[in-house]
Amino acid sequence: MAILVFLTQLAGATMLLLFAVRMVRTGIERSYGASFQRVLTRNNSMMGSSLTGMLLAVVLQSSAAVALLASGFAAGGYLAFPAGLAIVLGGDLGSALVIQILSFRLDWLVPLLLAIGGWLFVKTERKRPRQIGRILMGVAFILISLRFLREAMDPIRDSAFLPAIADYLVRDYVTAFIVGGALAFVMHSSVAAILMCVTLVQIGALPFSAGLSLVLGANLGSALIPVWLTRGMDIRARRIPYANLALRGVWAVLCLFAANLALRAGMIGSDYQGQMLVNAHLAFNASLLILSLPFCGMLQAPFMRLLPDEKPIADANPLARPASALDPQVAGSPTLAISALKRELVRMADLVQLMFSPLLGLYRSGEPEQIKAIQVIDQDVNQCLTDIRAFVAALPADKMDSKNSDAARDMLEYAVRLETAGDVVAKRLTVLAGELRETGKQFSPEGWSEVQQMHEKILANLKLATNVIISEDLESARLLNLEKTEIKRAERDSRKRHFRRLQNGMAESFETSDVHLETLRALREFNSHIAAISTPILYSSGQLLETRLIEELPPREQEAET
Repeated sequence: MAILVFLTQLAGATMLLLFAVRMVRTGIERSYGASFQRVLTRNNSMMGSSLTGMLLAVVLQSSAAVALLASGFAAGGYLAFPAGLAIVLGGDLGSALVIQILSFRLDWLVPLLLAIGGWLFVKTERKRPRQIGRILMGVAFILISLRFLREAMDPIRDSAFLPAIADYLVRDYVTAFIVGGALAFVMHSSVAAILMCVTLVQIGALPFSAGLSLVLGANLGSALIPVWLTRGMDIRARRIPYANLALRGVWAVLCLFAANLALRAGMIGSDYQGQMLVNAHLAFNASLLILSLPFCGMLQAPFMRLLPDEKPIADANPLARPASALDPQVAGSPTLAISALKRELVRMADLVQLMFSPLLGLYRSGEPEQIKAIQVIDQDVNQCLTDIRAFVAALPADKMDSKNSDAARDMLEYAVRLETAGDVVAKRLTVLAGELRETGKQFSPEGWSEVQQMHEKILANLKLATNVIISEDLESARLLNLEKTEIKRAERDSRKRHFRRLQNGMAESFETSDVHLETLRALREFNSHIAAISTPILYSSGQLLETRLIEELPPREQEAET
């Protein structure tokens, strides 16, 4: 019975720790996720890239999240292999710094973090303060989970089986190494796994030598996580996690044998506490970064040979896009018809994203060929709307209940919105980009930065909208609707700053004023169309008012008012 209670408490503390780490990462991604591409791709030096990765891992509290971001941008051609590998190695060191911070006894901070974070999350509607509240509560939950973990281990520290397990792990450090790797991989969080090991050593449940082998194994397990998560991505994305796994795996195995030989020879004391384990983990990642950084460029060629680019099919059209998901044969089945409509909406959204993504490059170059290519994609978007309209009209009314009929109409309305968003890009934004090219003028550095940030945020909203189409998740729909307000605010603030620059006599702002203001309006309108997918979900859940107007006063009250 005691073992059952212990396992229940341990599982509860572990799940809370995993939830808290995810909560912090989600809050940061929702607040600053749109800027990650600019942050990751702006450094050209290996040292700068590694520092960027380290800072992002401290912020996200996850080296795996940094590795996934770097892999995704490498797949898109925004990030070279050497810089991506340097970012991932720096991210591992940043994750170790997070563990160093969280390993201190900070229980006294919990009430303060919960009070401030809870108030921001519950009482504010603006996106960034709300997500800051989420982050603060997540940190508080991490500290609470570590306290629960210590308390769960207290009753069994003096039991018979725990010393037996600890002695076995000390004797068989290879098994301890494998257990640590499996623990980090199963938990999908090296931060959570290593914090658990450190806590066990701090309370005396495990000796330092066993904890060291577990932590080295957890470092290998943490490198396996991005390899697993990128298994379905482009080959360019998978090279970086595999290179990181090779470097980290070799260094972890070497350190494992060297450390245990030193422990058995008495060169390293075996009575160290948990803080020394944290220091060893930090030293491992710092030494790996220092030793590996000069070889990041050299590793590109062998990993390109090991993981070569996929050979294109000779007869394939490089500009071909996926065919329509609408099959007339499924129209008679409401469930299959709705699923087909969702897939076609996702395809339509992908086409709109394909149009919107290269927009900043057009504002810099304005090449007619690129503009024409985007306008060709807009024709495909228009065809998607035509197909969806015909498919919805062909659905048999006698087989569609009210719920499915409403869903089909909502999807048709959103298809209209997506088509209009495509028109905003093809008929307004690309035209404005062409005007800049013809005149040879450019935005001021401040104005360009504002446009760039709006583009990044809207691109993130477009990806979020695609997720909402698939999942119909209420929280994601709320976030997308809040982002609509954020973009309106960003457009208004940018317009005010532009007028201020005009008042200060900035020549660049005066020359491009019309284009700048029209670009801001077009970006805001584009985002409004994209965010419209959240409206039916929020309205059906009772979280959206039909009108913001104050209800008309009764006649008696109207007379009193007059």
